[in-house]
Amino acid sequence: MPIFQDENGLAVKFFIQKDIPQETQAELCETITSLGGRVESKVPRQGYVLTQPGTPEEERLRLCWISPDRPERHFVPYTYVEACKITGMLLKQIFVESGVPIKMHIHPSIANVNARAALSQRIMHSGGDPTASPQSARVILADPNTEVFQHLVKSYQGVPDKYIESYLWVKKCVEKGALVYTPLVYKNPGGRRPGEERTQFTEEDEERLCQWIATKIPYKETGGRTGNRLYQQLCEMVGPGDMNMLIGPFVDTSKAVDPEYAWVTRHTWQSWRERYKKNSVRLDNMITAVVDRKKPAHGEKGQYGYVRQAEEKTRRVRKRRTKTGNEPLHEDHAERQIAGHIDGSTDPVAPFILLTPDQISTQGSMSGLQARQSPDEEEMADSEENEEWGIRVGNESPPPWGKRKAGEGGGDGSHAAKKTKMTWVSLRGSVIVLKSL
Repeated sequence: MPIFQDENGLAVKFFIQKDIPQETQAELCETITSLGGRVESKVPRQGYVLTQPGTPEEERLRLCWISPDRPERHFVPYTYVEACKITGMLLKQIFVESGVPIKMHIHPSIANVNARAALSQRIMHSGGDPTASPQSARVILADPNTEVFQHLVKSYQGVPDKYIESYLWVKKCVEKGALVYTPLVYKNPGGRRPGEERTQFTEEDEERLCQWIATKIPYKETGGRTGNRLYQQLCEMVGPGDMNMLIGPFVDTSKAVDPEYAWVTRHTWQSWRERYKKNSVRLDNMITAVVDRKKPAHGEKGQYGYVRQAEEKTRRVRKRRTKTGNEPLHEDHAERQIAGHIDGSTDPVAPFILLTPDQISTQGSMSGLQARQSPDEEEMADSEENEEWGIRVGNESPPPWGKRKAGEGGGDGSHAAKKTKMTWVSLRGSVIVLKSL
């Protein structure tokens, strides 16, 4: 049966907006006729008005001919004919309420331009209006894979007649041929349902609870009996991964639990805590009786709050940096070397001692055999015989190169008035005299 014929075999009527280009009108007439439909020269009471969206004539036709008394008169874009031909069926006008198109807004979270255009065409072909603003739209279409979608759902969940739907929702409605909003489902807000009885505490429950507390916190002065963690640990003893089934009033007994602590599943950790808190005086006496029998010591293994002491970290010892022969010797370093030599500490650098100029002259008379330790020092000692490179020792006259020139002022007399200075001498045999300041 042709798609533009109803169940009774009658042709579906179409009216084409007059200012649509003549070539387009001719193609539409040919397609409609070939699919079993009929083009009317006047707006039919029951049928389709093919318009060009966004034009003044389209707006005029809607204002003049849309009426609640004519719910079977539909306004669709002229591309509706081609869409029906492609799908092979007469597309139902499901996005219409009381003859008025349902306003929809395509949210910017649907970023693909082509997807937005295709979605807009599909909405119009099914009778809806996709050009509405977010405030005036009844349905807001957004991308469910974005955070904005969840934000929109929370923002409008309390607004009546406002729906947040996925962009796939339009396709599902078209395939079903009906307008079906995403249904609301009941989410358990927690707590006990009306008429449901609370699981009552038994004497056995209290005895086991006291046994647990006596093991973990035998002495009340330690503190912690009303804290959360003590009772959370109790529920964790049920077995790995079972804490989730103990946070509500219902217990999933299908999961494997430790038989020794199966009794814990009767109540949540909050209930165990509240039971002790509201009956602490009576339960403390029971705990004391258990402690008197077992007589545990403070800080025994397994008691609440006591953990194994952390391993002591080894301290890293930094190695002492040694001076090489080419590095200059500073006065403060020399003082440290002297102090180390006195107290017996070892150092790879040769020690220094403090001598007066008189002692230097005595040291200078040491035999060459005792003083010379290497060929380099022997060569240095041979060079000392040359007066050109002589040095001053003690109160002796300075070498020729060290004498002051006439006119510079100051002579040997001024030197005698100077205070005797301490000088540094290496024990290796090389005499070093520092200039007096």
